[in-house]
Amino acid sequence: MIKDATAQNTTSVIMRSLFNKDNTITIFSKEAAHSLEATVIKIEPDNRKVTLEINYSGLSLSPYLNNDTVSFDIEASRHGHDSEEIYNIEHVPAHIIKIDNYTYHLDCILPHSIFSSDNRGALRVPFILGMSARSHIEVFSHELNIEGKLRNLSITGCMVDISLEDSAALSINQLLPGITLEFPNGETFKSQAQIRHMRPFGNHGHAAVGIEFINMDAISTEALFHYVSEAEFEVALRSGTQNISRARSRLFIADAKEKKIQHQEELSQLENTQNTPLLRGVIEIAQQLQIIFMFMKNKEFVPSEILYECVDSILYMVNHDRKALQFALTYLHDEPEWVRHAIQVASQLAMVLISRDPHAYKTREAVAGALLHTMGKPLLISEQLPSLKIHMSPSQGELLKEHVYALNNKLTSLNWTPSPTCRDIIHNANERLDGSGYPAGKRAEELSEFVRLISVIKIINKLTHERNGQPPRQPLDAYRWVNQRPGLYEKSLLVEYIQHFGLYPIGSLAKFSNGFLAWIMDVDAKGMPCKVDVVKNLAFRDTSIDTILFRNDFNQIGRLEGTVNPTEYHVSMKKHN
Repeated sequence: MIKDATAQNTTSVIMRSLFNKDNTITIFSKEAAHSLEATVIKIEPDNRKVTLEINYSGLSLSPYLNNDTVSFDIEASRHGHDSEEIYNIEHVPAHIIKIDNYTYHLDCILPHSIFSSDNRGALRVPFILGMSARSHIEVFSHELNIEGKLRNLSITGCMVDISLEDSAALSINQLLPGITLEFPNGETFKSQAQIRHMRPFGNHGHAAVGIEFINMDAISTEALFHYVSEAEFEVALRSGTQNISRARSRLFIADAKEKKIQHQEELSQLENTQNTPLLRGVIEIAQQLQIIFMFMKNKEFVPSEILYECVDSILYMVNHDRKALQFALTYLHDEPEWVRHAIQVASQLAMVLISRDPHAYKTREAVAGALLHTMGKPLLISEQLPSLKIHMSPSQGELLKEHVYALNNKLTSLNWTPSPTCRDIIHNANERLDGSGYPAGKRAEELSEFVRLISVIKIINKLTHERNGQPPRQPLDAYRWVNQRPGLYEKSLLVEYIQHFGLYPIGSLAKFSNGFLAWIMDVDAKGMPCKVDVVKNLAFRDTSIDTILFRNDFNQIGRLEGTVNPTEYHVSMKKHN
């Protein structure tokens, strides 16, 4: 192996590469749930200096400082979405200058070398400058596998980049039946493994998982030494820091399979463009909920500051532009089911409660409870329930009903006591008027007004989304279903819900008589669509459209026939300006 590349300033090569692309810098602490976004305001690559600016309204930056050092991720991408590469720098000496009440400058001295040592003293090779490899984590034997990307490698372990959603199944110190690393040329390395650390990664809904290889035999150890050595040479070659008279490593020359995967990923990234502010806010809440869960599960504390930031964001968006928020909420279809459901229910609850009384002090706590009430579900992931995405058996469905107790027990063990209103919703959101709900089978006289309202919002949300293989109902059908069950749900609250969201809710896919499909973006005072985004002409099923029309132009697409299931027509929301 190359001993060290400190003879030259390798970091400056990397900095130039990363800062020439769209980039995001995130300052993190493994003990802080909230990461800080930073902006580069000055670069001196030849002197290994970079000055970062952050806006921070908290009491102290000390959680992000470790012996006057900071750690941060630099994400570089071509399209401002999924990161093309992430460079992770830890424990960089930093001098902090306070500019004003909320603005700080951090003068950082970057390391000489792009190589660093892991916690066990082994040389850690970063996968940068276009280097890549894939990871396949076996969580439960023959049950759950998680795909990811390799971000660094050493002879003792690696760091893997996975989606935040997938991180819900993992725990620090968890033993893994196996991890497989797949290099671009198709070669693989397999080992048993153990998770050593986990944290949010960057700023686009990812998690960094530190993994230690365990129980390796002599053959596996020799193979790993070879892969680390090849990776180290490849970094040196790409950064131009070593005069090595040898060709590129075959390990990193993509075979046909890898080229096809890379092409598909590039097409997927091109489909995503800049999001509206409200949509960014909604997606940010989805990510923050998953980070809250990660820290509750692995760091043994509840990051309540983040929770209430999410609550306040929802309340702000409701007051700022309720209709735009309703439309933005439909973009959560790619988020985990428990996250999507919680945010949509919490937002609709906020809309109803604010319309009743804009200043009611309990609204904030009610929305907090609505955001938390499904968080016990990912706590139940196990070999018996390996995923929340599967079509569940009756026994798994019954197991999932334990999520209320699971969350309550976790909060109790963390010594976190919710307010009475928040606790009421966490405990009782799944109860029914006739006592047929769970977990305690409470009856109408035991249920608060908040619980009666959220139960109506929740059941309509469940009915109008695909659930355990069941296709979604259209809003009018869902309203009929609830109306026919007065013993379960309060009719007056159903009427109030319909008055708020209408027979053609914003975000529904409408079908028009001339064969056009369009997303409903706005409705008038009578609840009729007045602004739509036309996305498909059924006469040309393979062609997509993106045309916004107002009511005066509806004659182009015909009369409204009703709402339809997007899945039946292979239509999905795409993020746009």
